Amino acid sequence: MKWTDVQQIAEALYDQHPDVDPSTIRFTDLHNYVVALDGFDDDHKRGGEKVLEAIQQAWIDEA
Repeated sequence: MKWTDVQQIAEALYDQHPDVDPSTIRFTDLHNYVVALDGFDDDHKRGGEKVLEAIQQAWIDEA
């Protein structure tokens, strides 16, 4: 997975963290969740605010 795989990341986060409310997560925690996902293989520094916002919104939609 890469940072651009927003929907796939959101689905994986939903599966791995079912008790987390994605609308209240801090971006630092979200970043850590993403880079810890199995199959995530991208530069950790590329996960900027815009990408994290997109992932958060996709996760909210998934939930």
